[in-house]
Amino acid sequence: MSEPRVLRIAMNGVTGRMGYRQHLLRSILPIRDQGGITLADGSKITVEPILIGRNEAKIKELAAKHDVEHCSTDLDAVINDPSVDIVFDASMTSLRYATLSKAIGAGKHVFTEKPTAETLEEAVDLARQAKAAGITAGVVHDKLYLPGLVKLRRLVEEGFFGRILSLRGEFGYWVFEGDHQPAQRPSWNYRLADGGSMTTDMYCHWNYVLEGIIGTVKTVTSKTATHIPQRWDEYGEAYTADADDAAYGIFELETPEGDQVIGQINSSWAVRVYRDELVEFQIDGTHGSAVAGLNKCVAQQRAHTPKPVWNPDLPVTESFRDQWSEVPANGDLDNGFKAQWEEFLADAVAGREHRFGLLSAARGVQLAELGLQSAAERRTLDIPEITL
Repeated sequence: MSEPRVLRIAMNGVTGRMGYRQHLLRSILPIRDQGGITLADGSKITVEPILIGRNEAKIKELAAKHDVEHCSTDLDAVINDPSVDIVFDASMTSLRYATLSKAIGAGKHVFTEKPTAETLEEAVDLARQAKAAGITAGVVHDKLYLPGLVKLRRLVEEGFFGRILSLRGEFGYWVFEGDHQPAQRPSWNYRLADGGSMTTDMYCHWNYVLEGIIGTVKTVTSKTATHIPQRWDEYGEAYTADADDAAYGIFELETPEGDQVIGQINSSWAVRVYRDELVEFQIDGTHGSAVAGLNKCVAQQRAHTPKPVWNPDLPVTESFRDQWSEVPANGDLDNGFKAQWEEFLADAVAGREHRFGLLSAARGVQLAELGLQSAAERRTLDIPEITL
C-alpha cells in the first residue's frame, strides 16, 4: 500500500480557545494520530499542522506539548511557502479578511472560522476571489454536524413534522464579568472596536442552521442589548463593554416546498441556563414536534400529544418532559468539527467545491449586518439574494 499523501496545514490562531480546543486538539491532531483518512477511491491522506501565533513562547510550548514539528510567528512567510497546502484561520474577526485574501492569492485552499469578514462587501469579495482562484474554500458550519441537529435534520427529511410551523432557539450562558471571577471568553468579544458583537458572532451561525434545517431566511427583525456595560479584561483592568452581548431575533423562513415558517432565536451572554444544553432548538409542526440540543434530541408525535388543560388554581401534576421520546442516533457521530474537517480535506484533495463555502458564509455576514441594522432602525428587513 502506498504512503498516504501529507497535507501541510498552516493553522493560524491556535492559541485561542476555539482554534486550540476544537480545531487542533479535537480535529487535526486526532486525524494525524489515527493515521489520516481514507478517501472514496481507497487512497489515504494525512495531515501535518504548522502552528502560527503572535506569541512565540506560547506557540513553541504548544508545538512541543503536541509533538508538532513546525511553528512560526511569521504568517505571511508560511502562507507563501510552496509546500503549504491549506491555510486555516481562527484569529480575530478583524484580521480575517486580510489573512484569507493573502492565502487565496497564494493559491492555497482555505478553511476558516466565521465570520469570514467584518462587512458583507468583504465577505462577498472573498467568495469571488476563491471562485476566480479555483481553490477549495470551507467555512466552519459545526453546528450542523452536532448529533442533536443531525437527528433534527433527519426528522425534517423524513417528514416527521408534517407542515413545519415554527422554530425556536435558545442559546447562551452567563459570561462572568471578570472582576471576581475570570471571564470564560476573551475580552475582545465585548468591544466593538475589536470586532466584538453577539449579533456578528452568532447570526452567522444561525443563518446556516436555519438554512440547513428549515430553508431560506427571508426577513429579520432583531433587538440587541448590551446588558453588562462594564467588564474586566485578562489583566484585571476594567473596560467599557460597548458591543451587544445579547440579540433577540425573529426570522421569516421559507421551506423548499414553499411553506412559511416563523423562527425565533434568543442569544445572550447574560443569561443563566435552565435547560438541558447550552443551545436548544424546538421545531413545531402539524404532525409532531422535536427539541434538539448539542447531543440529545427528543420528539413528540401528534398521536402521542397530551391534552393539557389550563388551570392556574391547581399545581401541575404531569411531567411534561416525560411525555417526549428520545430520538436515536442510529450510527456513530464523531466530533462535529473533526467530521467537517475530514469532509473538507477530501474536497480539497479532489479539487471540488466544499458544500459550506465562502458564499454560505457571506449570507451569514449579511444576516448579521441586517440584524444590527434592524435593531438600530427598529424595523423588519428583507434579505436579498447574494450572487457572485
